[in-house]
Amino acid sequence: MSTSNKEFQELQPAIISYVKDLPNLCSLAGLACTLLAIYFSIIGVYYAAMIGMIWAVAFDWADGLVARRMKGRTGSDRMFGGQLDLVIDIVSYGVAPAILLLSYGKFDPILLPVAFIMLAASAIRLSYFSTFGLSDESKYTGLALDNNSIALVFIFLFESVFSYGIFSVILYASALGLAVLNVSQIKTPKLSGNPSNVYRLAFYTLGMTVFYGLKLL
Repeated sequence: MSTSNKEFQELQPAIISYVKDLPNLCSLAGLACTLLAIYFSIIGVYYAAMIGMIWAVAFDWADGLVARRMKGRTGSDRMFGGQLDLVIDIVSYGVAPAILLLSYGKFDPILLPVAFIMLAASAIRLSYFSTFGLSDESKYTGLALDNNSIALVFIFLFESVFSYGIFSVILYASALGLAVLNVSQIKTPKLSGNPSNVYRLAFYTLGMTVFYGLKLL
């Protein structure tokens, strides 16, 4: 091994050292919420799953706000945080909604294509963004994945209004529509980049938490 390679390895920080970075802690808190959402989806406690899903979005938006306001973060800090976000996003906005769809349909194999389409659209959307970034300073190409969870949590408000069969159609049609928008060429604003939108999401998150929390009582 050359001297330069040894020096490079010595300069590399420990993997676990990135955990103490506050934006990364927010990202990991969001991942914990996603895990809860997946767990409650599997066991059929959908109101609790909705709370987990919307808090995952809240922490996802918060980590960006915190990162932009922190001083002294290095280039490697920002790069690591960006990669961590992408990995967590596929779980939060791809895997979690797919499991929700399967669970609500009582894990009927006929729903596997719907779940796969939403998961595949999430993977394609994230790969595209990782390659090309924003279409300009404030807009995405395609609907950003965090909007999927925001929309699904809202749609689930009507779960008790309709019969199981009708709501199932609404839920799966909405999921397919969101997947199409994720990989479309439409230009959508980067909502999480505006601090006022982060505060709006905070109120939305608290409102949904109260609503679904009361449903659980």
